[in-house]
Amino acid sequence: MDQPATRKIIHIDMDAFYASVEQRDNPELRNKPLAVGGSRERGVVAAASYEARQFGVRSAMASSIALRKCPDLLFVKPRFDVYKAVSSQIKSIFAQYTDLIEPLSLDEAYLDVTDSLLSNTSATQIAQTIKEQIKRETQLTASAGVSYNKFLAKLASDHRKPDGLFVIKPHQGLAFVEGLRIEQFHGVGSVTAAKMNQLGIFTGLDLRQQTEAFLTRHFGKVGHHYFCIARAIDYRPVTANRVRKSVGSETTFAQDLIEESALAEALQPLIDSVWGHCERTGIRGRTVTLKVKYTDFAQITRSRTTLSLMTETTQFRQIALELLESIHPLQKGVRLLGVSLSNLQTGTTLESGQLTLDL
Repeated sequence: MDQPATRKIIHIDMDAFYASVEQRDNPELRNKPLAVGGSRERGVVAAASYEARQFGVRSAMASSIALRKCPDLLFVKPRFDVYKAVSSQIKSIFAQYTDLIEPLSLDEAYLDVTDSLLSNTSATQIAQTIKEQIKRETQLTASAGVSYNKFLAKLASDHRKPDGLFVIKPHQGLAFVEGLRIEQFHGVGSVTAAKMNQLGIFTGLDLRQQTEAFLTRHFGKVGHHYFCIARAIDYRPVTANRVRKSVGSETTFAQDLIEESALAEALQPLIDSVWGHCERTGIRGRTVTLKVKYTDFAQITRSRTTLSLMTETTQFRQIALELLESIHPLQKGVRLLGVSLSNLQTGTTLESGQLTLDL
């Protein structure tokens, strides 16, 4: 399953983007632990400065937990109009080097520079030039990863954050992947990592030693993806104007739940996780979907669509909890619970409660 090493992909990820913008614009916030988001009891951290991360504060974390970890944490409200303007400024920089730009969020994008607008310039040189131009024009830092596919480029940009530049060349891809802990793989969450650990898979090398049939049996269709990335293979092209269809979070319980109060409590962190992603990316949506898998593996979904985009976490939370309430009383236990938001639009909140298109 060899992959032709012909493409030149750059992954650009702004460093602590929202927090860095706030520190740039307010000198009093510089070099201090900062969280962008709500400080209320049910608030969520949308982004954390590197000073806050040293205390264990992370995006999508409940604000109450963040404050326990860092009592001196400063909270500022998100300013999506500013983040959008800076994001557009950064995208205009990308456009000077390639037409193939795939935004993932306001602060992250893939660039295919195989046929760059700058001839006779290496992908590494382009990445370095982009980083320097971003810093010069926005006073913000970005990390860049360069490789021959999207999976490796993403890993590379994470490798030397903040303000890093790392290159994974074609002959280095396999060795780089095999040395990674499985939880370092982009797209492998904590639940999947724990399941892999139970199967004796702790590193990229362990993953590569599994057959595709074994991975598909244990992980379903995504098993093929794991089989490929363990071999540093990723055929996905950089797609301009990529549109995400939904964002969701789910969890499988160690013991089946049946009490309404226990399920409502378990749903809260899933809601916070989804809305935390929305806060980080500027995404809002109109359709909330609840996913329930019972102890006998039967699965149902319940959805509700609003007339306008949801701009507040309270509205999203209320609908999700009402959908949960609608499935009671339960006749059997629940082994998995999930919630997602779809009918998405990326942009910034306006006074009208609507969002403007972005990127």
